[in-house]
Amino acid sequence: MTNPPPPYGAYPPPYGGYPPPYGAYPPPYGGYPQPTNALAVASLVCAFVFAPLGIAFGHISLSQIKKNGEGGRGLAIAGLIISYLFTAFMILVLVWAVVFMIALGRSLEEFDGTTSQYTATPTQPVDAPPLPAFKPPATLGSNCQYPATTERASKPAKPPRTGRVPTDPALITASIITNRGGIGLQLDNAKTPCTVNNFASLAQQGFFDGTTCHRLTATPALGVLQCGDPSGTGQGGPGYRFPNEYPTNQFRLTDPLLGLPMLYPRGTLAMANAGLGTNGSQFFLVYKDSMMPPTYTVFGTVDQTGLATLDKIAAAGVADGSEDGEPDQDVTIKSVRLS
Repeated sequence: MTNPPPPYGAYPPPYGGYPPPYGAYPPPYGGYPQPTNALAVASLVCAFVFAPLGIAFGHISLSQIKKNGEGGRGLAIAGLIISYLFTAFMILVLVWAVVFMIALGRSLEEFDGTTSQYTATPTQPVDAPPLPAFKPPATLGSNCQYPATTERASKPAKPPRTGRVPTDPALITASIITNRGGIGLQLDNAKTPCTVNNFASLAQQGFFDGTTCHRLTATPALGVLQCGDPSGTGQGGPGYRFPNEYPTNQFRLTDPLLGLPMLYPRGTLAMANAGLGTNGSQFFLVYKDSMMPPTYTVFGTVDQTGLATLDKIAAAGVADGSEDGEPDQDVTIKSVRLS
C-alpha cells in the first residue's frame, strides 16, 4: 500500500518557485528616481539674479548630492558655470567703472583749472584767419549753468541766475572806471548771453571794485590787458565756472581749428580761462590785433575812449621790462557799471 503524497507544501513550487513577496521585486526601469536637490535648482536661478549666491548654492548642492545621492548634479554644475561667468563679468565691469571714474575725476580737475593759471597765450602765427561768422546755436541762452569749483572764491560772490536768460537787448552798455581813465564797453548779449549774464552779475555785486588789472602782454602776436582777479595773482576767481560761448561754440570740440590761432581784433573784450569751460571772472581787453585760438569767449567790444586809455597803459610797458607781466603803471578798477 502506497502512501498518499504530502499535502500542499510538499509539492515543488511551479515555475521555479513562488514569487518573492512585494518589496523583493526589483524596481522597474532601473530603480525609483531620486528627488532633485533643491539647492541645485536655487544655484541655477541665482546665477541669473545674484551670481555669488549661485556659486555658494552650487557648491553646497554638489556636496549634498554626493552625500545622499539626490538628483540635480547637472543643474548644480550649470549654475556654478553661469555664476562664475557672471561674477567674472561683473568684476570686469567694476574695474572698468573705477578706472573710468578716476580718469573722469582727473579730467574734471583739469576742467576746473586747478593746475593752470588763467591766461590768454596764443601760438605765434604766420598768418591768422578772422574769427568765424556767428551762427546762433539752437540752445543759445537756454540753460546757463555756473557750477562751483574746488577753489574758494577770491572775493565773496553769488553765482548768477541759472537757466534761460534773455538775448534781448542785443547790446548792453557798460563802463569800467579805473585810476587810469574810463573804458567804455558794449556787451554782446545776443551772441554770449551766459557770459554777459555773469559779467553783469559780478559788476552789480561790486566784485570788480578795488581789483587790479594784474597782467599786461605786449608781444608781436598779442596785446592785451587782463583784469578781473581779486587776488591779483592770475589764479583767482568767483568760486564757480561756466562754459565757453562764441567763437568756441561755432566749432565741434574735436575740430583741429580750435587749436589754431585766429585774429582777435583791436577792441575785443574776451574771457580769460585755463581751458575750455573754466571761465570765471577774469577777462582781457585787446588793445592791438592779436592772435590766439578761438577758445576765449568774445563777449563785447571796447569803445574809442577805452582804447585810448588802454593805449596809455600799454605804452608804459611791463613793470620788469619784459613782454608779459604786471603793468608798469598800476591799474586799479574803481567800479564797473551797467547802463
